[in-house]
Amino acid sequence: MTVTSEQRFGEFVVVRRHEGQDHVAELVLDRPKAMNAVSTDMARSIAAACDALGADRDVRATVLTSSHERAFCVGADLKERNSFSDADLVRQRPTARAAYTGVLELPMPVLAAVHGFALGGGFELALACDVIVADATAVVGLPEVSVGVIPGGGGTQLLPRRVGAARAAELVFSARRVEAAEARELGLVDELVEAGRDREEALALGARIAANSPVGLRAAKKALRLGQGLDLRAGLEVEDAAWRSVAFSGDRAEGVAAFNEKRRPDWPGE
Repeated sequence: MTVTSEQRFGEFVVVRRHEGQDHVAELVLDRPKAMNAVSTDMARSIAAACDALGADRDVRATVLTSSHERAFCVGADLKERNSFSDADLVRQRPTARAAYTGVLELPMPVLAAVHGFALGGGFELALACDVIVADATAVVGLPEVSVGVIPGGGGTQLLPRRVGAARAAELVFSARRVEAAEARELGLVDELVEAGRDREEALALGARIAANSPVGLRAAKKALRLGQGLDLRAGLEVEDAAWRSVAFSGDRAEGVAAFNEKRRPDWPGE
């Protein structure tokens, strides 16, 4: 796959665009010497890259990937943390949170391509995505209680929304690692593909998603996210508000016209 553009955010994060996938951005975790352990600098770069992607109306889908052959991300940089004073840890907390929140709040659909280890904060980055595509080598988990902390990148809130409160409690309290087949069975990942194909399959799914209305995609994601945890009546009001935000858009007019004219839509994106 030919890279047509590349923008680096700090030393450890890259955003790439590919030939034939004009509306898909690849957000690459690129700290291979540390298996993508999230340091303060890397967290800052993830947040900056997400700010840029969120402001780019041309991006209809983002795929979060890793440059390391054997890991997606092993979580927080514990070597760096070991040198922290309590004051250092307090100061770093907003920076760390901004990285995970940055991925979570991207307005377009976001897919994670996971292989190898996705542990602790690494799995939380994947959980912040809308869809997780994992290959057969994936090993996921939230082992934070085994080192005296708790999942702090959204894991205690995002995991139960995926698998239910009791299953999330078992996984968090036991700190156990879950291999690919069981992870798919439990709903910790959404798609399971052959070893080595997670990135390719996630980018292909991103391209299929990006063929749809950018206005519709962003509104649908907003409705899905805001409706979580609400009762049905309140959720339907969220859906109605999202529908109204797109019903009179240029994308809606183009989509209906293209359907009736039996052609591919040329989305205005507004």
